[in-house]
Amino acid sequence: MSSETPWSAEVPVDHSSRARLWWEIAIVLGLSLGASAIYSIVSIISRVTDTTPLADQSTQVNPSQSPREWLDFTYQFLGNLFPLFAVALVVFLLWQRGRTGFRRIGFDLSQPGRDLAGGLVLFLVIGVPGILLYVLGRMAGVTVQVQASPLDTHWWTIPILIFAALRAGLQEEVIIVGYLFTRLRQLGWNKWTIIVSAALLRGSYHLYQGYGPFVGNAIMGVVFGWCYTRWGRVMPLVVAHVVIDIVSFVGYPLAVAWWPGVFG
Repeated sequence: MSSETPWSAEVPVDHSSRARLWWEIAIVLGLSLGASAIYSIVSIISRVTDTTPLADQSTQVNPSQSPREWLDFTYQFLGNLFPLFAVALVVFLLWQRGRTGFRRIGFDLSQPGRDLAGGLVLFLVIGVPGILLYVLGRMAGVTVQVQASPLDTHWWTIPILIFAALRAGLQEEVIIVGYLFTRLRQLGWNKWTIIVSAALLRGSYHLYQGYGPFVGNAIMGVVFGWCYTRWGRVMPLVVAHVVIDIVSFVGYPLAVAWWPGVFG
């Protein structure tokens, strides 16, 4: 895979622009996944200081928001819609004269076949081991039980779960990889410092699920980050992330039903 403007070609900004970029990064993360990371860190502190062992605790993914169906749908739809404005914001901030924000990070449809193939390969490399890591984490007592939403609650449950997977893929890959890698490169950071830092940030906002998901998502961040620096395109990462989350959100409830001793 290649990019019209490779990630490595980003030019560091002059000293007078560095402070503005740092403030921009802080604002973007404070409005999006940086805030999630802070809440997640507070959550894991709460969990490990609780009298209940971590292995006996649980957390819900995409829980119901109201006993009234139309309100439940409305809250869940809006809850997945509004985070996408942060995605739109970073694409806007990356816009340059003669080069769109989409093109700059490889978030476009110029290479659909290669993006799809790359995304599916990443799914196999990351998604399958991720399931095994969750199981091992549960067995080791360092991962909380993840309670998935039942698939038969409403007719719109599965579409909303797919929308949630799309939101997560766009939010994490466009902001944490496409945007943050570009800005940190402009600040003069080297490749591996950026990859590791972004991977730790990715892991941190999953800490509410326990230490296992932190490690798993940090590893995912390293792999995804390395692929981005090689390919210069965020689209394969979005494809992989969305597929992983669809399998998790829709396939996980089935796994709980079929193998309750492992996933339940």
